[in-house]
Amino acid sequence: MRDKEINRRAFTRFAVGAAMAGAATAIAGRGFAATEEDALANDFVPDSQDTPMLLRRISSLKMRRWEDYFSDLNRDAILCDTNDRVLHYWGADGFYRVYPTSVPLTEEMTRRGRTSVTLKRPAPDWRPTASMLERHPGLPSYVEPGPDNPLGIRALNLGWPAYRIHGTNDIRKIGRQSSSGCIGLFNEHIVEVYDRAQVGTPVLLI
Repeated sequence: MRDKEINRRAFTRFAVGAAMAGAATAIAGRGFAATEEDALANDFVPDSQDTPMLLRRISSLKMRRWEDYFSDLNRDAILCDTNDRVLHYWGADGFYRVYPTSVPLTEEMTRRGRTSVTLKRPAPDWRPTASMLERHPGLPSYVEPGPDNPLGIRALNLGWPAYRIHGTNDIRKIGRQSSSGCIGLFNEHIVEVYDRAQVGTPVLLI
């Protein structure tokens, strides 16, 4: 039964962050839908413009059945829900966890469908994509592994070029629209996912 419980640390950090965001929104008086221009200018959608998602973000750490999304768990399975902003991980040994995530800034940057883990990177370095440089010409052309790296301390490359599941050294991004297409987790959570996933683990983004 323990393996069926939601990671309490994940829930606590996620719910507290969402509650704080909700309080800020209440003080602001009202929220409204963020425009693509707002998101690209800030590199995250401000909570004051994200009101419709706040309650969902508090309640979205709900359990799901792997059978509804995958045919088997021979290589484990990962479901990334960009609407609920969570990652579900099922292990062949009965392991199951739900982790809060960051999601892409805009619908245009969001890719959905089936892919798989193609490479495990234990100490990822980082290079900005052409679209990132177009938005922010001042970005460094290369960041070595370490505390300033946008990919955090672990990364899983997916079958689509430049798409990854990775950690982050900026915890403000978790629970928000804040990535250029990737799925980001707290560093302690990506370590758990990284240690269990293998090359070939199926991934579904919805």
